[in-house]
Amino acid sequence: MENLALIDSFSEFKDDKLIDRVTLMAILEDVFRNALKKKYGSDDNFDIIINPDKGDMEIWRRRVIVADEDLDFENEEITLTEARKIEPDFEIGEEVSEEVKLIDLGRRAILALRQNLISKIHEHDNTNLYKQFKDLIGDIYTAEVHHVRPRAVILVDDEGNEIVLPKEKQIPSDFFRKGDNVRGIIENVELKGNKPQIIMSRTSEKFLEKLFEQEIPEVFDGLINIKNVVRIPGEKAKVAVDSYDDRIDPVGACVGMKGSRIHGIVRELGNENIDVINYTTNIQLYITRALSPAKVSSIKIDEENKRAEVFLKLEEVSKAIGRGGHNIKLAGQLTGYELDVIREGNIADSEDDVELTEFSDEIEAWIIEEFAKIGLDTARSILNQDVNDLVRRTDLEEETILEVVRILKEEFED
Repeated sequence: MENLALIDSFSEFKDDKLIDRVTLMAILEDVFRNALKKKYGSDDNFDIIINPDKGDMEIWRRRVIVADEDLDFENEEITLTEARKIEPDFEIGEEVSEEVKLIDLGRRAILALRQNLISKIHEHDNTNLYKQFKDLIGDIYTAEVHHVRPRAVILVDDEGNEIVLPKEKQIPSDFFRKGDNVRGIIENVELKGNKPQIIMSRTSEKFLEKLFEQEIPEVFDGLINIKNVVRIPGEKAKVAVDSYDDRIDPVGACVGMKGSRIHGIVRELGNENIDVINYTTNIQLYITRALSPAKVSSIKIDEENKRAEVFLKLEEVSKAIGRGGHNIKLAGQLTGYELDVIREGNIADSEDDVELTEFSDEIEAWIIEEFAKIGLDTARSILNQDVNDLVRRTDLEEETILEVVRILKEEFED
């Protein structure tokens, strides 16, 4: 009776964890064999019969009959006198099978059995969870915000699995509340002790690539290939696309009429500015396209050192560099070349132009650096710009820019 009661108490794990019958039987047998080893020193001569569906369990111990004076191993041998108490016809050399009751193991051993079973089932769950999410690495996954921590957002999926979205894997403009649905890619699964930790990312290039697959049918069907993706999360991204079918315009298909197709992706990424360009093996043309919206005059390629000098007219320089230097940085990453911008004619053909660094005693270094980020590193290059445009393209206040302009004007008016 006590065997049935114990199995009944174990059956709850099968229902709660949805473990299949074969797996539960294997776990139960392993747990019982460990208990038998502790009690008897070995489990080699024990047969365990388990039927978790019916709640049946039996443990039988096999022992060889020996003469009373020859008993050496109590677990594996039984004296003739003891054997004949079970069956009077037994003889030396025959094998006796006796049922072992769980109560014979002791109450402490039975409690240990239960704890061991819980541990084994958790281990089984963690192994399955690790394998499940290992296969999902690189795929888009959706989960609900459970709670928000300073360094991470903890998400929970429909099956109650916990997923971690670290702060550094979030787009800077991301803001989550409890109950929000969040999309990202499963970037990694790490084992923390015996428990797997599932890491989600929204900043990975792979996330943007997978969004293209989800939102653009031609990409999903393989008619359009994504050759490369680079991004500064929440700011700007560049995606190079190609198609083997000349009838398909890969850029047009990805962007859609008036940006209808890419709009959902941009919104998902916190209004990240996405440039879609046609991939080509012609490196000069590829660099030219990558520097869009700037119009490149000419390019000098150094294939050995993977460098390129890009010649632009003055008014195109700031477009090529972009706000915060994002455009030229991404263009370099996309093409694999280090890009050097060369101004054609260098700012008005004046000989009296002065490098901005010459004013370092009057203009702070960080302000000079802000101007350099958008390709303005001489006095006249700044004086030729509209102040409102400079406010828009830099992180400088209008007051600061007006003060710089005043300082530079004094130099040239003198």
